Amino acid sequence: MDMMKKLSQELDIKLWQTEAAVKLIDEGNTIPFISRYRKEVTGSLNDEVLRNLHERLNYLRNLEDKKEQVLSAIEEQGKLTEELKSQILAAETLVAVEDLYRPYRPKRRTRATVAREKGLEGLAEFILLQLTREPLEKEAARYISEEKGVVDVQEALAGARDILAEQVSDEADYRTYIRRLTMQEGVITSGAKDETQQSVYEMYYQFEEPVKKLAGHRILALNRGEAEKVLTVKLVAPEERILRYLEKQLITRENPHTTPVLQEVAKDSYERLIAPAIEREVRNELTEKAEDGAIRVFGKNLEQLLMQPPIVGRVVLGWDPAFRTGCKLAVVDATGKVLDTVVIYPTAPQNKVTEAKAVLKKLISKYGISLISVGNGTASRESEMVIVELLKELPVKVQYVIVNEAGASVYSASKLATEEFPQFDVGQRSAASIARRLQDPLAELVKIDPKSIGVGQYQHDMNQKKLSEALGGVVEDCVNRVGVDLNTASASLLEYISGISKTLAKNIVAYREENGRFQDRRTLLKVPKLGPKAFEQCAGFLRITGGKNPLDATSVHPESYQVAEKLLDTLGYTSEELRKGGLTGISKKAGSAGKLAQELGIGEITLEDILKELEKPARDPREEMPRPILRTDVLEMKDLTPGMVLKGTVRNVIDFGAFVDIGVHQDGLVHISQMSQRFIKHPLEAVSVGDVVEVKVLSVDLQKKRIGLTMKLEE
Repeated sequence: MDMMKKLSQELDIKLWQTEAAVKLIDEGNTIPFISRYRKEVTGSLNDEVLRNLHERLNYLRNLEDKKEQVLSAIEEQGKLTEELKSQILAAETLVAVEDLYRPYRPKRRTRATVAREKGLEGLAEFILLQLTREPLEKEAARYISEEKGVVDVQEALAGARDILAEQVSDEADYRTYIRRLTMQEGVITSGAKDETQQSVYEMYYQFEEPVKKLAGHRILALNRGEAEKVLTVKLVAPEERILRYLEKQLITRENPHTTPVLQEVAKDSYERLIAPAIEREVRNELTEKAEDGAIRVFGKNLEQLLMQPPIVGRVVLGWDPAFRTGCKLAVVDATGKVLDTVVIYPTAPQNKVTEAKAVLKKLISKYGISLISVGNGTASRESEMVIVELLKELPVKVQYVIVNEAGASVYSASKLATEEFPQFDVGQRSAASIARRLQDPLAELVKIDPKSIGVGQYQHDMNQKKLSEALGGVVEDCVNRVGVDLNTASASLLEYISGISKTLAKNIVAYREENGRFQDRRTLLKVPKLGPKAFEQCAGFLRITGGKNPLDATSVHPESYQVAEKLLDTLGYTSEELRKGGLTGISKKAGSAGKLAQELGIGEITLEDILKELEKPARDPREEMPRPILRTDVLEMKDLTPGMVLKGTVRNVIDFGAFVDIGVHQDGLVHISQMSQRFIKHPLEAVSVGDVVEVKVLSVDLQKKRIGLTMKLEE
């Protein structure tokens, strides 16, 4: 198999792009580095294509390794024919290789093994020839042997049937056909173990759907219902057609003596040996596809959440709401430093609203707070009521935002939070995190295991290693797209930078604490264990503001400094002008990129990137994302009426719709059918997490706490 050709076809990219990308990956370059600084080499492949390529490359390499193992195992048995060898080499999936290896794999003792030990292989071959003109009992009588434990004719025939059934089940072509037919025409059914039991799985109590139409979220729901022992799930295959097919393969001559026996063999082989294995395989494949889909959605949601624009230059009050234990507050200055923490009890059972307001007014005037960030957990509704009343009594303008606090409790109890705030308790840390999430969502959310951020579905039921790798990749891409300030970034943020491991991140912070601010990027090479390769991978993503060289504050890579300086010189700029801010109009002044690139001896794409960067140094890509909605008033669920039009924030996107926060305690659901006038296959085609959307209320169910919304406003 030509791996490069296959990858190019699958990813719809040119062969030279594939070869270049694989070479760069094999040389130990990271995906963010390749996608940002090796555009010329790969023809500008973006990080998403590169990650898919990397994943498929690993799969295909594992496949090649598996083929090698299988070939040498069969060769050792002396059973490798040229035909079998070419079949194995041509196989395109691990399943196909496994099928071909099945007859040669060392087996545990089966009914067929026992029959072979009893010397019944000859009888099995005799039956398969289908040439006898006499009843089979006559031939079988020759195999009766007390010594071998074959007591009568019936036992001899049963053993021969077992041998044939196993032979049928080991035939790779049969399995391939049956698997394909089951995928195309099979039906998944599910029923309740106890019809009277109320559960979230009620829609699956009498459920059936063709395998090929089954949506990912349904597969994961059925799996979970089955694991929780609420549902029984079955795969119903087109058994009649499969048996006819097997009989056609086995029965080559009309023979009244052998035909009934071979029909029995086909049925036994399918029901006892093939069907259970195929059911397992088909359901595994469905689950894997569903997981891959869910991981993709989770990744997209996570990316949107991480790329939310930071709210800079404001003193924020973080508010972690609760009932009995009180609401924890933390005042955080514009740089994210915690200035003060306090606990108030405005909610039940204490209801000390007046005292709480007095504390809040003092904090707001003392620190100049202009924004309150409220976690959306328990008691956030009640807290919001108090805040809205308070805002009306204040002489200054203060706004509030409801922030998704998923993972805040995980963070506040973590080792990292303990190191960061040793003097605080869990609630105070949580409040500080909720405030900082608003100031710089990316810097704060990287401290939490991405799985705990809560923007996926069924994340606990998935292959956790695969999920972690995919989400880690998303975080890595986001952090590198934005870049980080080398002199203020935490170790947890630094470890996502291209080329920097956990150890290196800690070493950078330790070096900074010992020697003061980094004055230029080259100093990174003095950090213990940070060698030239790591420097090449990370330098462009680490920024130094106010350092010796103004280029250190940009995403221009140190390898291009000479070119950048020559470029400034050619166009009549000085590096001091760059230090004062962007060189507006430099791209226009540069004129035709092709000619200039030739003069400077670099590629056109690299030149365009450098010009863009010099025009707006360290431009934050998050600026283009929708800003969070800042509120000053509140709605309750009972205030909602069908037909009301509201602005809301998309909190989570799942396979069948999106949950939108419209400022009442319960998020509303926009079903996929209510998202767009045109047909869409997945909600992600219409919305992303963090989008601010206009929605109309369709239905309100106070008892079930459900709100139905639509984005089709013109109807």
